[in-house]
Amino acid sequence: MGIKGLQGFVTKVCPDACTMVNLKEMAERHHINHPDFPPVIVVDAMSCVRYWYTPESWVCGGQWQEYLANLENFIEAFMAAGIKLVFYFDGVVEEKKRDEWIKRRLQNNKEIARIFQFIKTHRKQPGREMFVIPSALPTFTRFALKSLGQKTVCSLQEADFEVAAYGLQHNCMGILGQDSDYLIYNTSPYFSIEKLCLDRLVTVMYSREDLCRVLGLSMTHLPLLACLLGNDIVPESLLEGFWHKCLVIYPPKNKSYSRRTNILLAVANYISKVPCSYGSLKDLEKMLPLGSDKTLLYRGMESYLLPGQQSPWIPPNVTNIQMFSIQQETAMCQDKEIFQLAKEQHIQSENYAIFNILSNGEIECSNSLEDECDTEIPGQALIYRPARQHIYSVLLASGKDGAYPLVKEWFVYFGNPLQQPELVQPIQPPVPGGTPNLKTLWFAKGPDVEKQRYSTFLACFCLQDMMEELQALEAPVAGFCCLLAYLILQVNSLSLEDLNAFVALILCLKGKAAAQLADLQLAQVDSRAVHLGAVFIRGLTTLLMANSACGFPFRMDDLMPWKVFDGKLFQEKYQQSHRGCSLEELLEGNESLYAPFQNLKSLICKACVVKNRTIQSRQRGNGIITGTRQREINPRFQQTHRTSFVSPYHNQMRGFLWRGPQPQGREYRSGHPGRRRFEFPPRWPR
Repeated sequence: MGIKGLQGFVTKVCPDACTMVNLKEMAERHHINHPDFPPVIVVDAMSCVRYWYTPESWVCGGQWQEYLANLENFIEAFMAAGIKLVFYFDGVVEEKKRDEWIKRRLQNNKEIARIFQFIKTHRKQPGREMFVIPSALPTFTRFALKSLGQKTVCSLQEADFEVAAYGLQHNCMGILGQDSDYLIYNTSPYFSIEKLCLDRLVTVMYSREDLCRVLGLSMTHLPLLACLLGNDIVPESLLEGFWHKCLVIYPPKNKSYSRRTNILLAVANYISKVPCSYGSLKDLEKMLPLGSDKTLLYRGMESYLLPGQQSPWIPPNVTNIQMFSIQQETAMCQDKEIFQLAKEQHIQSENYAIFNILSNGEIECSNSLEDECDTEIPGQALIYRPARQHIYSVLLASGKDGAYPLVKEWFVYFGNPLQQPELVQPIQPPVPGGTPNLKTLWFAKGPDVEKQRYSTFLACFCLQDMMEELQALEAPVAGFCCLLAYLILQVNSLSLEDLNAFVALILCLKGKAAAQLADLQLAQVDSRAVHLGAVFIRGLTTLLMANSACGFPFRMDDLMPWKVFDGKLFQEKYQQSHRGCSLEELLEGNESLYAPFQNLKSLICKACVVKNRTIQSRQRGNGIITGTRQREINPRFQQTHRTSFVSPYHNQMRGFLWRGPQPQGREYRSGHPGRRRFEFPPRWPR
């Protein structure tokens, strides 16, 4: 996650350490100097996603087709220059960095609250200065890159270490990212994604050597500098006294510098006088107020030591143990074959979240663009928890007493202080005939097993009765309907208008090119639709998890957002539906979509009727104006767009009618009257 202020310091105070380079020319020189090593740039994808996401709209849930096209253009630019890319993604949050992760998530909550306040006040998207990446963007980016034929690696520890190690071990041309830790590691050259001009393939290369020259340090001092400035292991809060001491000994010479810059210069001055030895490090540990953990400084130094490297700060007989290795004996999963396959799929970015659960029974989910003031829509973490509980049950073997091990969840949602993980109990899904074991789902072959995989997947969402109807649909549409049915069953406030908007979205999206979607203009932005878009996208990641656990009844590519969702298009359909527009307008005048619209809607209705869920009509127009003249209504469309919608499944749905608008405050019917929809699992003991 980097060293606070170091990147800016290098840019402003050490301009000689920032050199504009042409990557194509560097690749040509690299090929001449290293004929046995093709020019490879290893990419820290987690620090790049915010720069890759350039579509104008970012609050509505993501412009996924535009984003996919951007990634394709990015790859093609490097391929044209003969440069191979290797992409690394964070696969875990290490325990030593959990506190920093929590701190950032809580800060992100505040930023998201400000975004929703802006949208409600101005009914438009904020400027780029308030930009946050769309929900689940890193997750879907790695699957996108893999689908585009790129080598994509999901790390077994913090990705920056694996990126630096890969660059060193494979003699890479450089590292592309935006993380000041790459100024500290003794590895390949570090290129800036922020400064990259893609059409000319020029960017800034940061020089560790020039940074050391300006600071009067050697390269071996850099890890100590990072630790004494505060990083992910050594908290800044423990260093304030030390910084004050350095500033007294080495007072600022330039009054125009910021306090952080003066601290950095003073600390560099101090450590330039410290001999590079293990004894010196021990002396520093005694001097610093490191609290109860006196090994913080040592562990911080060790974290920058790459495989095969030695450091004067660390005894030579201590071997580097950074490369993450989970012992089978301590893992949740005791089956070696299953464990190994899950690990391989994790590294190769082929599954989602499965290895984390099987290895240490822990999973996390970052912030989503959710409105904490909207009490009618629970946090996505809570909406999808029942499905996750079923997935955990599929993955984890129960003990002799039938009890499952608890799973630790670090999920961000309003009201969760993240002081400790929530302990979640796996629950068996209602699979007809019982849940197959993992070896059957993952390794067995044949049509019967394929059917078991599909039915187990649906049972994770309590939709096993819809198997025949869903299998008749195209795979992306089937996944979409599975998610939509689950959402409507879980969230009682979702209305007939919401259902219409989602169904119109999936139908109207098909056949639209990225350029068409980019040209779509919204007169206004609705905050509730923003919230629903984020919830839906997080639902797709839950589908990915279930698909991975159940042995891939779907191709992962069929569950990707660019197949089923577009943020601006959903906003348009949501606003049209909630202001009561005609079905003709909702379906863009395309009469061929009428029957599919009725059929998909009926499919969702059938699932709701089985669970005794009544979907109410509840318009939330709020005076939204689209800026376009309403078309004349085709009588055929007008005839069928009504609140008393009759489903083709009406024989199974006798007596079921779409209800009219419901009075405010009245409790909606659900499948379990009187039961709380969400039950919080026990937390860690205090």
